[in-house]
Amino acid sequence: MKLVVFGLSISSSWGNGHATTYRALLRAFAARGHEVVFYEWDAPWYGGEHRDHPHPPYCRLVLYPTWDDAAADAVAEAREADAVIVGSYVNEGPRVIDALAGAGVDPLFFYDIDTPVTVAALRTGGAEYLRADQVPLFTRYLSFTGGPFLHEVLEGELGARDARPLYCSVDEARYRPTRPDPALACDLAYMGTYAADRQPVLDHFLVHVARRLPERRFVVAGPQYPDGIRWPANVRHIPHLGPAEHPAFYSSAAWQLNATRADMVAAGWSPSVRLFEAAACGAAMISDCWPGIEAFFTPGREILLPATTAEVADIVARTHDDDRRAIGQAARERILAEHTAEHRAAELEALVRAPAGIR
Repeated sequence: MKLVVFGLSISSSWGNGHATTYRALLRAFAARGHEVVFYEWDAPWYGGEHRDHPHPPYCRLVLYPTWDDAAADAVAEAREADAVIVGSYVNEGPRVIDALAGAGVDPLFFYDIDTPVTVAALRTGGAEYLRADQVPLFTRYLSFTGGPFLHEVLEGELGARDARPLYCSVDEARYRPTRPDPALACDLAYMGTYAADRQPVLDHFLVHVARRLPERRFVVAGPQYPDGIRWPANVRHIPHLGPAEHPAFYSSAAWQLNATRADMVAAGWSPSVRLFEAAACGAAMISDCWPGIEAFFTPGREILLPATTAEVADIVARTHDDDRRAIGQAARERILAEHTAEHRAAELEALVRAPAGIR
């Protein structure tokens, strides 16, 4: 089949988790024998040295300067495809959706990599990439968030015709345990772009822990952190690491921290791609707690869910290395059994093939 995707970015992983999600999913989807075309607005901040994947071998990438420049060809190609996906945070998303729906493109899916953030915006006037009146236009609403949120909010409140989970996944060929990098070695590490509503978790579970344990080493990797943040002396901040460097990052720290945005905590059932990638590398994970996390990892065996700074400090300082490694190995086994890109590509294929209204 031919799949046409309109997404935030597949060519650049700078400052977003969308790129690694699309790369893993679409690489695996193409490996199943399908043709993939990816339309991406040529954002200036994703160009130059920030474009780390300019020629994906598993899909045809179309970079366009404006929607007006691309619309005619893109809509014509979409009408001939077996399925079309519009992702969250697509530039001029409402115009893209109106053009595709107006041309009778069917089936037409929305893939929300940011579901709770999207819903919060729709409740207060609309997201910049999706209007509330457009939600019922989609054959299926595919969501990074699962659980009750699908039926109660996406379908019940917003009128989605058929909301389904399509969680993030991991490319197991690229994310696996690797040789630790001495430059990244530390006791606790975190990777993620700055977000104001996520920073309190990072503060309580890493920054404050670093102050309690001055003899230990900590690393934070990710862009867009305000210049005014005062990191403790034993916390190293790395502005950006490309995907090729992620396995070494996850394999070099004794513990990896997962910190979840407030809207995703409230919605529940919203695992992040970084969480899955770290687990696939055999990292021992510490996370904040949110509804549904036990559907993805068994607390105490595959992940630890402390509630306070003191508990995190105790885990970092006192957990035996054998116990820590066992947690990381158990998490890796869970990911390989349920959450690889191959699993998710098969789910997407089934969703594309299923007639509308059939669950």
